[in-house]
Amino acid sequence: MFNNRTKIKALLQMQPEGQSVTVMGWVRTFRNNQFVALNDGSTNANLQVVLELGKFDDALLRRITTSASLKVTGTVVASLGKGQAVEVKAEHVEILGDSDSEKYPLQPKKHSLEFLREIAHLRFRTNTFGSVFRIRHSLAFAVHKFYNEKGFVYLHTPIITASDAEGAGEMFRVSTLPFDNPPRKEDGTIDFAEDFFGRATNLTVSGQLEGELGATAFGEIYTFGPTFRAENSNTARHLAEFWMIEPEMAFCDLEDNANLAEEFIQYLIRHVMEHNAEDLEFLRQRLLDEEKSKPQAERSEMDLIQKLQFVVDNKFERITYTEAIDILLQSPHYKKKKFQYDVAWGIDMQSEHERYLVEKHFKKPVIVTNYPAAIKAFYMRQDDGCAPGRETVAAMDILAPGIGEIVGGSQREERLDKLEQRMTAMNIPHEELWWYLDTRRFGTVPHAGFGLGFERMVQFVTGMGNIRDVIAFPRTPKSAEF
Repeated sequence: MFNNRTKIKALLQMQPEGQSVTVMGWVRTFRNNQFVALNDGSTNANLQVVLELGKFDDALLRRITTSASLKVTGTVVASLGKGQAVEVKAEHVEILGDSDSEKYPLQPKKHSLEFLREIAHLRFRTNTFGSVFRIRHSLAFAVHKFYNEKGFVYLHTPIITASDAEGAGEMFRVSTLPFDNPPRKEDGTIDFAEDFFGRATNLTVSGQLEGELGATAFGEIYTFGPTFRAENSNTARHLAEFWMIEPEMAFCDLEDNANLAEEFIQYLIRHVMEHNAEDLEFLRQRLLDEEKSKPQAERSEMDLIQKLQFVVDNKFERITYTEAIDILLQSPHYKKKKFQYDVAWGIDMQSEHERYLVEKHFKKPVIVTNYPAAIKAFYMRQDDGCAPGRETVAAMDILAPGIGEIVGGSQREERLDKLEQRMTAMNIPHEELWWYLDTRRFGTVPHAGFGLGFERMVQFVTGMGNIRDVIAFPRTPKSAEF
């Protein structure tokens, strides 16, 4: 029987009264042939298991090596050592799985994050990644809790789709056609009519368009699933496979949309602060230790928990894109030519611009609205009364300290004629999105939605600097290990 074990997190909170318990876990360290530091993943804290000298065979003791898995039955007693209130005095020890300590790559020492990415199948066993992925789980749970409490319907949108929601064209093709000799049309192009789905298909870049179909029936829906971008970008901010949360709401405008997104972000952070205090404290201390090597001017003004508390306690700043550009143009940073990329009305702001707004100017999250139509997707509602050459759309981005854009959304264009004009101007075939246009033909309503990149949210909450360290098995250019 394995299901009668006590998890170490629960055991460490017990009052030692001589209880008999069974614990299982992996050996972190074994010293003096007597003291085992055992960890089962329920917490970063190890349980000290004490083996009475002379009670256990030498052959058994030699097998208690780093990362060997044990089943221990013993008595909970008050600990005489520092750092823990209780320990287990072992009565019976069983080796469940041996580990060759000379070959095991995770020795009891500090490892670089770069090295740990190379052994991503084992990095969960470190304290840093234990904390990160327990927090990731907690955030995912809070996502569903938030929308369920608000009466949203959880909609599973397709992973394989024939539409390109963003119009960017950076998609992974899905096909069963032979690579070496695919069927071709008379003009030489590939004949996807002979493919599995009878047409060209790809991995989804967003569940938004299908989400809008659900919103115009249920009123409010959300998706939470994997999305894919074939963008050849090797940065600390980009992944080829990542998870997105995308709510869509009927009878909703841009302001309603921004209000929900702000409430949502603050809800997620509160949930983690309430339920993952131990892991947050570990990551806070880790970041403080990391910053000791930086010059004083580059160190953060707030530690991780202070930063999260600040976001929870303060209203997000709200400005238009035009106001954001004016702030950047007037900034000392721009005047001293410290921006790598130029600033002008009409640009798609780079991460350095976004981070300046939130980290230097406002020093809190910022919601930027009403972006130039030319740099935004076809489905965003066109603003009325724009000056020629300064056409804008009812779009919004939420910018967060440390990572820049964390949420992108908009009020959707509900007017059929305006939507069709925009699609024509952007060379998007109407016949391919006939089903999407039907929502504007049959009872159209003002509606809006946004997408929150889940990994960027995990990054923000954990303080991890590289997005590859907040997803279990990162998919990036030239990297699909594990």
